Amino acid sequence: MKKKLLVLLAGLMIVSGAVVGCSNEPAEEEPIVKSVTVGSKIDTEGGLLGQMIVLLLRDNGFEVTDKTGTGTTSVVRSAIISGEIDIYPDYTGNGAFFFDETASSVWNDAQQGYLRVKELDNAANGIEWLTPAPANNTWAIAVTQVLADANSLATLEDLADYINGGGNFKIAGSAEFFDSEVAMPAFEAAYGFTLTSGQLIIVGSGDTAQTEQAAAQGTDGVNAAMAYGTDGSLDAFNLIVLEDTLGVQPIYAPAPLVRAEVLTQYPEIAQILNPVFASLDLVTLQTLNGKIVVDGQSAAVVARDYLQSKGFID
Repeated sequence: MKKKLLVLLAGLMIVSGAVVGCSNEPAEEEPIVKSVTVGSKIDTEGGLLGQMIVLLLRDNGFEVTDKTGTGTTSVVRSAIISGEIDIYPDYTGNGAFFFDETASSVWNDAQQGYLRVKELDNAANGIEWLTPAPANNTWAIAVTQVLADANSLATLEDLADYINGGGNFKIAGSAEFFDSEVAMPAFEAAYGFTLTSGQLIIVGSGDTAQTEQAAAQGTDGVNAAMAYGTDGSLDAFNLIVLEDTLGVQPIYAPAPLVRAEVLTQYPEIAQILNPVFASLDLVTLQTLNGKIVVDGQSAAVVARDYLQSKGFID
């Protein structure tokens, strides 16, 4: 009986030791989930840039909620300020309107405008602006390649000389573009030319696809168009944007915006996004936007193809 009791006690000790041994083994750590929500405006370029951000973060191990196409500027701004979204792309020049500084010349300088909106948005809303693209999606004047080549037009100074020399010029644009003091009147005042009413064709909306198509087709003698710098249809319509050498218009450089607390938690976001936006120059964005607007490809497909072609994602 005593022998059986000793055997039983020995067995219990072995089992107990095994249990203790198991309890001392380090528990497996659960993987950290890096979760962010990405939004964008509802326009073509907003969708393109938003999809780039989604794809880049997913490729780098983030769990991304895709809310691109969030809404208009006011809607998407409210969404990031309230924390509904964490990241979205916007334009540096919009800082002039966000913070009621439209009279300041700081927005006409790419670097100074970026630094100003970065400072203001961080202080007021806890939002960080990352590296902007070297492109400008502002109001512009585009002319046909034929007109540019025949008259050596590359800048708005060239255009002023051409118009003042009696050159044939007719431009399509919206009523706002022709009437707003910050648009065509600002170009005329800075570059020293004046257009007559007979040189203006007013379209019913602010859709630059309409104005650019009119120039490309020579509708009613039109050979120039109100445009935005990174419009996707410019290349398809064989139009070129004349350089605003005097910096009349604010610089609207696209950049990713991130809630500061999210960037503090995941500082690698800046390293992931900055090189990509630095690669998006004016011609590149025009070309990519054109694939969406003209060729009918989806923003997600265009974004993925570009990122893969440049080695940013696998």
